[in-house]
Amino acid sequence: MPLPHCPKCNSEYTYEDNGVYICPECAYEWNDATAGEADDQLIVKDANGNLLIDGDSVTVVKDLKVKGSSSMLKIGTKVKNIRLVEGDHNIDCKIDGFGPMKLKSEFVKKN
Repeated sequence: MPLPHCPKCNSEYTYEDNGVYICPECAYEWNDATAGEADDQLIVKDANGNLLIDGDSVTVVKDLKVKGSSSMLKIGTKVKNIRLVEGDHNIDCKIDGFGPMKLKSEFVKKN
């Protein structure tokens, strides 16, 4: 039986792991019960209006104060492999030199 194409990016290179289908191109994961839920995905856009997805790389477009730290996150800082979440700070990520952080999508642009 052939594996289904990714419902998010339509990639044909999906694979199965413990009953979950995974797309290596966009990192989307789903199972048969949630295959029709791709339309209900979280929609997050960057400062320029580009659609962001999990696994994207972004660049910070404004100097940002880091709460609880005396240092700042400088403009041009590159952030790899973001994860989109619900809420005001809708990007979870790890930044070299800072560690785990939550960012607002309005302060980043897609690479």
